[in-house]
Amino acid sequence: MNGVVVPGRHRIGKTFRFEAAHSLPDLPEGHQCARMHGHSYAVEFVLTADRLVPPGFVTDFGDLTPVKKLIDTTLDHRTLNDVLLVAPTSENLAAWLAGWFVEHVEPSLPGRLASVRVSETASSWAEFVLEER
Repeated sequence: MNGVVVPGRHRIGKTFRFEAAHSLPDLPEGHQCARMHGHSYAVEFVLTADRLVPPGFVTDFGDLTPVKKLIDTTLDHRTLNDVLLVAPTSENLAAWLAGWFVEHVEPSLPGRLASVRVSETASSWAEFVLEER
C-alpha cells in the first residue's frame, strides 16, 4: 500500500428502530392508510465529513445517543399524529428528525448530517437529504 490519497468524503450511518402508529386522514375514504395502523420503523442517520477526527472517525457512534433518547421518549409506541404538527408521513418524519438533529445534536459533533431515511416497511423508505453546507 503506497498511501495514495483520493479526493472524497467519508460517510457513516446509524440505524434506530421503533414502533409507532399513525393515520393519514386526508387520504380518500377507503384508503388503507387513512385508518389508524402501525409500523416497525427504521430510521437511518447518515453523517459526512471531509476529514476524520482521531482516532479516525466521522463522528463517534456513541455521540448519537441523544437520537436514541429522542426516539425512545417521543416516538416509540406513540401515535405520530400526536407528535408531528404535519401529516405523519415518512417524508415529513424524515424532515422533522433532520431538523431536530441539526438543532440539538449536530453542533457538538465533528460530522455533519447528510440525510435521514425513514422506512415503514422492509421494502419502502423516504429520505430527506440536506443541501451541501
